[in-house]
Amino acid sequence: MDPVSVGLLAALAGGAGGEVGRQAWAALSAMVRRPFQRGSSTANAPAVSSGEAELAELEGAPDDPARAQTLSTVLAVRAAVDADFHAGLQQWYEQAKLVRTGDGEVSNAISGGTFHGPTLQARDISGISFSVAPPPPPAPDARS
Repeated sequence: MDPVSVGLLAALAGGAGGEVGRQAWAALSAMVRRPFQRGSSTANAPAVSSGEAELAELEGAPDDPARAQTLSTVLAVRAAVDADFHAGLQQWYEQAKLVRTGDGEVSNAISGGTFHGPTLQARDISGISFSVAPPPPPAPDARS
């Protein structure tokens, strides 16, 4: 499983995404608090953080990218040793990625001057081309 996006974790911890974002954060918190399911043999299992402490630290300082990175790493390690957690985290991540966190927000503005021709304002456009005829030349001055 790919590591959980540091930006997504920080955004959700900071309350981004409105009610849906809060629900995603609550679901992750509940999942992290569930006991480990390491299988039948835990004698040789490595000591791995549950993620609770890292989750609380990020919640307390959502603007700290180092805390978000630490939580992402802890989640990845726990997923590697706990198959049930891995499955749950993967399902959670697919849903959480859909939360609109405001990442990449764009604000377009046109002001002043005189403009001729079409204008396109957008975000995240790829694989598309536009063909527009050049504007006509200015009309000749009637005085000449």
